[in-house]
Amino acid sequence: MKKLPIGIQTFSEIVEEQYAYVDKTGIAVDLIESGKYYFLSRPRRFGKSLFISTLQALFEGRKELFTGLAAHERWDWSTTYPVIKLSFAGVARTVADMKQDIENILKSNQKRLGITCERTGDIGGCFHELIERSSEKYHQKVVILVDEYDKLLLDNLDQVEIAKEAREILKDLYTTIKDSDEFIKFAFLTGVSKFAKVSIFSGLNNLKDITLDKRYSSICGYTQNDLKTVFAQHLQHADMVRVREWYNGFNFMGEPVYNPFDILLFVDNDFEFRNYWFTTGTPTFLVKLIQQHNYFIPKLADLWVNSSLIDSFDIENIQLEPILFQAGYLSIKAVREKKRGGYEYLLTVPNKEIQLSFNDILIDYLTNQQIDKGRYQDLLYTALEDGDPDALKQTLTTLFASIPYNNYVNNTISSYEGYFASVIYAYFASLGLDITAEDVTNLGRIDLTIRINARIYILEFKVDAPGTALEQIKRKNYQQKYKNQQQDIYLIGIDFSSEKKNITGFEWEHI
Repeated sequence: MKKLPIGIQTFSEIVEEQYAYVDKTGIAVDLIESGKYYFLSRPRRFGKSLFISTLQALFEGRKELFTGLAAHERWDWSTTYPVIKLSFAGVARTVADMKQDIENILKSNQKRLGITCERTGDIGGCFHELIERSSEKYHQKVVILVDEYDKLLLDNLDQVEIAKEAREILKDLYTTIKDSDEFIKFAFLTGVSKFAKVSIFSGLNNLKDITLDKRYSSICGYTQNDLKTVFAQHLQHADMVRVREWYNGFNFMGEPVYNPFDILLFVDNDFEFRNYWFTTGTPTFLVKLIQQHNYFIPKLADLWVNSSLIDSFDIENIQLEPILFQAGYLSIKAVREKKRGGYEYLLTVPNKEIQLSFNDILIDYLTNQQIDKGRYQDLLYTALEDGDPDALKQTLTTLFASIPYNNYVNNTISSYEGYFASVIYAYFASLGLDITAEDVTNLGRIDLTIRINARIYILEFKVDAPGTALEQIKRKNYQQKYKNQQQDIYLIGIDFSSEKKNITGFEWEHI
């Protein structure tokens, strides 16, 4: 059984040390044969760096590494190319540190290629000089590979003025690529985010974005077939239904894929289901955005957005939806064409790992991290599993009583009903249950539907309107949608008081 390549991003090391490897070399050749300038956005720890390393080995003609792989018989090994690789790793929080990082990256390439730039202190000028002199020295056009092109920006989104200066520095760097076109064979840029091309790449309008190109949907990540073949022995005793439920679901307009980091750590930890990928980077900036935008948390369940909304964003106009999608916290569930032209995308949480983990973070934001959420989560789950609405009422009432008063005063969600509903949704979603917010029926929208085992709970919330929540469920016959499913149905109307900041009415019926 081959070793697991945990944390290894270098193609040559994976091959030479005989680690398990999912062959992406055929996709690499397809890409190179089809064009010249490419951009790819994928969430963190998705295999972007390994793919960059694979491209580098191809262009450098390291034939011995590709024995038995798809590219071996398709690549012209008689020609090699000089490769300039820009890889951003550390965190730079000042303009001086950013410039120094880029200068260090360019110096590293100069040393590897045996080139000396005379235009020191001029990032764009030095980069152009490096490209031109490398082409002249090796008598071939140059390959440019950029890993995490946006890191300087993402690390500084919480300090907008610094981020703006980072944008100008990167613009100076990347527009050099177009200015050096006559010396370039191929260019491939990767990152997490998709900042507007006009702001970062300026005149580089021939950069082809393959982020949502179905031909390259599995360019990074593991497919279901990869798990059945490459990792068959590693996963032979795993519960594959649960593996799929926990870790699959990242969709880039093709076959859904797994994050490699999750699968490798899951196997290495003897099949324990944990939030391996999520814990590698807490999305604190996303929580700040939710707070700033008065975001209604249940909207994250199933969200229709225009293609322009998830396509890109800029520093002066940061939107939550594209960041959630590009960072991997939301994924594409469905696509539909609009009557007036263009497309809309249905975004949803991709899998159970993110559903549980992200809603845990949201609970901390909504309740100020001052309550024992684990205890309430256990009590809520037991009440739903046992079909005990009275216990559910008691737990929710105690939960809201424990939330500090300042949270109600300071919270930016636009209404008390929105706040109460967001807290309840985040708690139930953090349990990993099958839930639907704003569940559509022929007569209206159910605030929240929860399915667990053979039970369905239909919940309606009202603020300062006592006695109307359950009455609305019955008047609009919301339960009719689920009557043919032969399951116990519980109708629950919950009344909140903005004055008392708690539940003042809890009526239920069992059908």
